[in-house]
Amino acid sequence: MAEDRGILREVWEGKVPVSFTLSAEEVSTYEHPESCYLLVPRHSYFPLFLDKLQKHFINYVNGDESDVWLENTNTNQPIKWHYPVGVLFDLLNSSHSLPWNLTVHFKNFPDSIFRWNNRDAIESHFMSCIKEADALKHLGKVISGMQIQHHKQLWAGLLSDKFEQFWAVNKKLMEGDGDESFKSIPFKIYQGDSRHIQKLFKPQNERGDSKTLRDMIQEVAPECFDENGELNQKIITHGIEMPLESDIIWLSEHLSYPDNFLHICLIPLE
Repeated sequence: MAEDRGILREVWEGKVPVSFTLSAEEVSTYEHPESCYLLVPRHSYFPLFLDKLQKHFINYVNGDESDVWLENTNTNQPIKWHYPVGVLFDLLNSSHSLPWNLTVHFKNFPDSIFRWNNRDAIESHFMSCIKEADALKHLGKVISGMQIQHHKQLWAGLLSDKFEQFWAVNKKLMEGDGDESFKSIPFKIYQGDSRHIQKLFKPQNERGDSKTLRDMIQEVAPECFDENGELNQKIITHGIEMPLESDIIWLSEHLSYPDNFLHICLIPLE
């Protein structure tokens, strides 16, 4: 992986420009506040930035500042906070218009999304994903062999957006315990906002040859190919349309999000 460190850093540095606008129905003053503009890291989670939105908008609303939620302005879809920002952008903003317009609410929290009480809840979700990914890759041997300070360093690196701090520990999760290959590939494939596909997928065939992204899509989402074997979807991760012949282990090592999952969005061809 050393020779591809530049790719890891480029993926880490990906950001989404977002325009946050307070819902017009919730403004309680004569003056409507200006939108708040942020460059949000693709690998992060929206609740980690809500304190900035609260400070920007709280003087213009009567709602409960702990009840903040976000809505995709163009589609009126509530934003699912437990998905990484980059996944949400690729999935819900297929036109990739910039900045991405989101509406901020302080009232009427929808039942369709999970609540978060504090950053501890986000950290717990993040670490649960990492443990699940390691169980798939290494039967949980790597994460269980780490000390609690290493777990904290992973979270601190994500929280502070520090590549070196995060990857000093995360490289152990990618290199494993000396095995030749991952046991299974941690991935989630998204089709629309309502569901995702997650199945066991072994990265090598019976002959020991590495499988490709095409192999995985054909196995877990065959409906993405027409009767002639042609792809009828765009395969997107980190805003990049992925070549189907990409080695699946290489993708998992280099294009997984910090939670150690490959998050792949299927976008219908126009």
